[in-house]
Amino acid sequence: MKRIILLAAVCLAAFLRAQAYSSIMANLVKGDYGGKADSLAFVLIEQFMNKSKGTFWSTPKDVKKESTYIYWQQAHAMDVLVYAYERHKGDDTGLASQYNLYMRSWYRNHANNYSGGSTGFENPYTDDMCWICLTLMHMSEAMGVDTYANTAKTVFNNSIMKRAVEDEKGLWLPWNNSAGAGPNACTVGPACLLAAKLYLKYGDEKYLTYAEKFYTFMQNNICKSDGRVEEPPLTYTQGTFGEACRQLYHITGKAIYKNKAALYINYAFTDGRCTSNGLLRDEGSSMDQSIFKAVLIPYAVNFCLDEEMTLSYRRNLTTLLQKNANSLWKNLDKDSYPAMFCPYYWGKAYDSSKTASMGAMASGASLMENVTRLCIGLTTPDEENSIEIPYLPSRNVDTGIYSLDGQLIRRNADDREGLPGGLYIINNKKVILK
Repeated sequence: MKRIILLAAVCLAAFLRAQAYSSIMANLVKGDYGGKADSLAFVLIEQFMNKSKGTFWSTPKDVKKESTYIYWQQAHAMDVLVYAYERHKGDDTGLASQYNLYMRSWYRNHANNYSGGSTGFENPYTDDMCWICLTLMHMSEAMGVDTYANTAKTVFNNSIMKRAVEDEKGLWLPWNNSAGAGPNACTVGPACLLAAKLYLKYGDEKYLTYAEKFYTFMQNNICKSDGRVEEPPLTYTQGTFGEACRQLYHITGKAIYKNKAALYINYAFTDGRCTSNGLLRDEGSSMDQSIFKAVLIPYAVNFCLDEEMTLSYRRNLTTLLQKNANSLWKNLDKDSYPAMFCPYYWGKAYDSSKTASMGAMASGASLMENVTRLCIGLTTPDEENSIEIPYLPSRNVDTGIYSLDGQLIRRNADDREGLPGGLYIINNKKVILK
């Protein structure tokens, strides 16, 4: 009997602690960002997507005609729309269907791959295939379609792992298929995460073995003790390997993985090597560099939403993510909408004398979409979250209750009696009513 009482007490204490943690995290939410996320996703699509193919150009409307060899960047641009699809599939079926169409077109056109192979997704660059496969896995999770995950599995088994080397340093992958090519963080890190996700999907122990061996190689040969995943530290590899560690923690229960996840993701947001004036820094204007932050942000949000991760880190990152989003929105030229381009550094405005970059746009859109996901995930469904409607310069919305497509339902915003559960615009805010 005493054991039963003790067990009950322990369970109750754990429950109350979880409730307290949830309350603490919810109090950090200063608003929701759904309308802003919708606005930036719209700009990403209207300015940078070849809608007939579902793939992305490097510059607005492909003005510089430099889009032929964009492949791995396609993964992170599409990932923004996958998150947007997940957010809207329960409340805006029309918009979700449009995103669904783009995903299917992206897949059908092999994400703009300039190479080929049996699936159409094979490529000379190992890291490119890893990034694409991670997005295929995300699409499969979001849409409930095994085809995408099965393709990722085929590419991993038949192309990625065919290049694997296991020697005295451990199991690693060359970054391309050239003779003498060696390992790097942007290849072995995403391969580690991909293997973990394949294990979670298919339950085949070989994938867990690969993931843990890749992790060990990273620890012994690439990662630094202070939290750098590589030298120089770059946000995309910090986030990817941090997410791989988080996934391995949930698979194995080993605390070391949890600690490493916190170390690598927190470094990206707090160390001066990755930040400038408290914001994620400008990592460069090339297509590769400008899209780095689009990779980090979703994995940082996953960390914040994971109640098994360390509370102090989650609290700090939740505040920093919102700080970055608020700064980006403040510095956008909203009068230029829908040519409202994101800058390389979110602490200053986009330089309109330069040609906008899809990488920078995807990074900004990823930030806003995933901070929306963060804030909604930390608050209860019936709270009035400050989700602004998509920015439309000429639109005036009076007080009242509207549907999400702008149809007036009731003129009196205080009269909610009898309304069915769902999402509404009430006094210019998106509100979830049970």
